[in-house]
Amino acid sequence: MIFVATADGLMDIGGRKVRCALGPAGVRPAALKREGDGASPAGVWPIREVWYRPDRGPPPATEFRVHALCEDDGWCDDPADPNYNRAVKLPYGASCEEMWRADGAYDVVVVLGYNDDPPVPGRGSAIFLHLCKPGYPPTAGCVAIARPELEELLAKARPGDAVEIRTG
Repeated sequence: MIFVATADGLMDIGGRKVRCALGPAGVRPAALKREGDGASPAGVWPIREVWYRPDRGPPPATEFRVHALCEDDGWCDDPADPNYNRAVKLPYGASCEEMWRADGAYDVVVVLGYNDDPPVPGRGSAIFLHLCKPGYPPTAGCVAIARPELEELLAKARPGDAVEIRTG
């Protein structure tokens, strides 16, 4: 199954359309995506695994590998670092995103297979499907939906499934 998020702020989670947030720069072809540009990359991105904050709820029901976040988890976003677009432990010597966030956006995170096999430096990192903030403000380039919808998607998803980000 492919779960489709479109530039108009809707996502099909298996026959039901729900509201979603994308990057403030809109949806851009993956070949034009650059680190920090605020765009969500157009394309079909396989679901790799799920991370969650164990202090904010139980692990989601899913067939994917589920990883409990720790306070020292990070994700490298430095194109010059050998661990670019990979999970790292904090503190880390290069620029990276903290995965243990106060705002709740990463209480459940679906790692998508964007720019990861192998990562191309500067093409964008940390493209996830995660929880939206109240009011659905733009993400940094990820796809974000409400927790009940993300849990519904994960219950339906099977290995080999993907998230597609479309321009229209």
